[in-house]
Amino acid sequence: MAEGSSIEAIRYRIRREATGAINWVKRQWRESRWFRWAMILLGLLLAAWIVLWAVLARDLPDAEKLLDYEPPLPTVVRGIDGEIVHSYARERRVQLQYADFPQELIEAYLAAEDKTFFSHGGIDAGGLVGAVVDYVSKLGSGERAVGGSTITQQVAKNILLSNEYSITRKLKEMLLARRIEGVLTKQEILELYLNEIPLGRRSFGVQAAARAYFDKDVGELELHEAAFLAVLPKAPERYGRKGEEQAALNRRNFVLDQMVASDFISEAQANAAKAKPLGLVTQRSQRSADAGYFLEEVRRQLIADFGEAAEDEETGEANKNSVYAGGLWVRTSLDMEMQDAARKALREGLLRYNGGSTYRGPIATLDMAAGNWQGQLQSSFLSINYENWRVGVVTERNGPSATIGFTDGSTAPLSNLPNSLKAGDIIAAAPAGNGYSVRGIPSVSGGLVVEDPMTGRVLAMQGGFDSRLGAFNRATQAERQPGSTIKPFVYATGLENGFTPATQVENSSYCYYQGARLGEKCFRGGRGGQFPLRYGLEQSQNIMTVQIAMESGMPNVINTFKALEIPSAGSNYQPYPAFALGAGETTVLNMVNAYAALANHGRLNTPTLVDFVQDRHGKVIWRADKRACNGCNMPEWDGKRMPRLKPAGKQAMDARTAFQTMHMLEGVITRGTAKRLRDLDLPLFGKTGTTTGPTDVWFVGGTQEYIVGAYVGYDNPRNLGGVEGGSLAAPIVKRVITETRNRWSDHPPIAPSGVRMVRVDRRTGKRVFDGWPSDSWDSAVIWEAFKPDTEPPRSTRADEIEARRKEILDLIRRGSQASDETRSESDEVEALEDFVEDQGGIY
Repeated sequence: MAEGSSIEAIRYRIRREATGAINWVKRQWRESRWFRWAMILLGLLLAAWIVLWAVLARDLPDAEKLLDYEPPLPTVVRGIDGEIVHSYARERRVQLQYADFPQELIEAYLAAEDKTFFSHGGIDAGGLVGAVVDYVSKLGSGERAVGGSTITQQVAKNILLSNEYSITRKLKEMLLARRIEGVLTKQEILELYLNEIPLGRRSFGVQAAARAYFDKDVGELELHEAAFLAVLPKAPERYGRKGEEQAALNRRNFVLDQMVASDFISEAQANAAKAKPLGLVTQRSQRSADAGYFLEEVRRQLIADFGEAAEDEETGEANKNSVYAGGLWVRTSLDMEMQDAARKALREGLLRYNGGSTYRGPIATLDMAAGNWQGQLQSSFLSINYENWRVGVVTERNGPSATIGFTDGSTAPLSNLPNSLKAGDIIAAAPAGNGYSVRGIPSVSGGLVVEDPMTGRVLAMQGGFDSRLGAFNRATQAERQPGSTIKPFVYATGLENGFTPATQVENSSYCYYQGARLGEKCFRGGRGGQFPLRYGLEQSQNIMTVQIAMESGMPNVINTFKALEIPSAGSNYQPYPAFALGAGETTVLNMVNAYAALANHGRLNTPTLVDFVQDRHGKVIWRADKRACNGCNMPEWDGKRMPRLKPAGKQAMDARTAFQTMHMLEGVITRGTAKRLRDLDLPLFGKTGTTTGPTDVWFVGGTQEYIVGAYVGYDNPRNLGGVEGGSLAAPIVKRVITETRNRWSDHPPIAPSGVRMVRVDRRTGKRVFDGWPSDSWDSAVIWEAFKPDTEPPRSTRADEIEARRKEILDLIRRGSQASDETRSESDEVEALEDFVEDQGGIY
């Protein structure tokens, strides 16, 4: 009862006090004019505040978006060993977790930007009052007032709002800051801030800035470096600029003093840090592999599959896995040991043909009359990474003296001047004495590819002298005539259509029926007589090749080319004899992949540079190997056979035919047109190629482990002079193998089932029972590969005598009088040239 009386008494007292207050307000309203005006003003202010709040809050983004916020991140590329080799980025961004940030760095930012961060609710009242006073004092002056923003407010501005300078934006920022504090923890807010804050030099976040300004990771920063990064939010594009060193030092030291005042560091630590210089780097260390052609090809493929921007330009839809904002992780097949060897080998080959670094003309030309040569040079994006060479522009030329200028604005005297050199020429130069000396970029170019034939993975790719001089990739984009490198696939067609490696083919002449009106036309060429298929391939005999192609059926030959995907996209291969000699067009990558099928028992893989792609969370969203492995992930073994992946690729050629062709191509290395590779002492196979002119020279070959292909030629095809595939392209491939010799196995190739190795006489192709192959390259008896029931009959003594007789007669003919020899060779060349011209201009 007593308790109920107490409650009733309290209620009575509240009613009495409220009634008294209301009566007092009514009395003041009636009796005091000032009170009435004050109440009206207060009401208007309250109404205005409610309206303003409603207007501002209506269009504010939802703070809960930050729970799922994914910042734009670059795509990171890894090589075959998992090491980072490159990134595709327009802004420097690296996403770290809160635990990754050093405590000293966090404290530096708190001291510089928001001392009360861990105690306020998103808005610092003292800082806000100071900002208002500063804003009022600067009205009409044109100066920008201090922000007074907390770290939470800066997160709101950087991620959810714009950088607009207005009271409205400031009010929105405050409202959002309060909401953010209700959604995220302090650690989550700091993590967003330190990852997103713009800090100059195209850097967003402290990790990217640490790399940009000090070439270090955040964990390696010293106290004075962390303090410098903390000054950047105030003026990100100022303090890292040349000429602003003293201002940067003053501001850095101020931050150190603030850290002392906040008890983050001691006075002694601050003094030691103040004694150190800024230590800013002007050039970052190389963080990207020197594989520009390979990486650019990867970039093209990624853009085609995932898009370039975070938002589709046509539909406006978000693209969360874009190349420049999606934060993709890309595993490629780039093998840096092979890539380094490929780059070095191709460059040396081009320079060797070019006569060293002899000047052959400018890389490009600037308009010096337009002024600002430095800006023009920078916007050309031309550079070079070869020895100590640099790309610069000739700023002036006065007779025997000249000056070169570089992208950093520096200039130097230039020596070794060619007569044609003039102001405005962009050239390569190397340090010499107190200046620079002119160097020549080879005018000839080429492409090179290394591939794993078992998987189709491209291990290395070099598409010219240096990708920094131009993005055109001659390994994948240059469509050239392959010359004799296409002949193995003609011979493979023959093996599929009744020929064997021992089949005798006429090499004296070739007669071709041209139609009822033109009739038959005959040509002579090569070494007279009949020879086994192997000889024609080893010595690259044109007449034998055409005989095989025509007897096998040119449509069948073209079908073989197409089955192995040799023709380039725009090339129209026709069933004419010229295409059997390499008149069509293709790329280095296509040819290397076709030879890879020979090594892979006729199975053709699609060449790939990317193994798989993961999104920013690690989920695989694309994979090159799309084969299903049924049962691979079963929780328990079911007692059945272990799951096996199906063979990769497609069977484009009979496995036995592929091995026979490869086996014959080993003779090209042993005693044929590529015998300069013989001393590598490896079970190599391959083929040289030289097109009419010659305008292009080739070599493609390797083992069952690696296939390497290269061509050399001018971008605008013209005569290369007295060179051929064996003298220019083959040494380039040899250098690749030499540089990576420890990677190449000495084991002989593995034959597929159904192949019989038979001893034959190399000259006649007949079977031998009373002799054995020797280790000598010119052994008369060799092992030859045959399909069942296609082995040749036994060689007789008469066969051997006849073969020897032909050899002696051939030597006599070649050693006859000079005039007869000259006339004979002239007739032979004329006949061949007529044939070549008639069939498309290729040999």
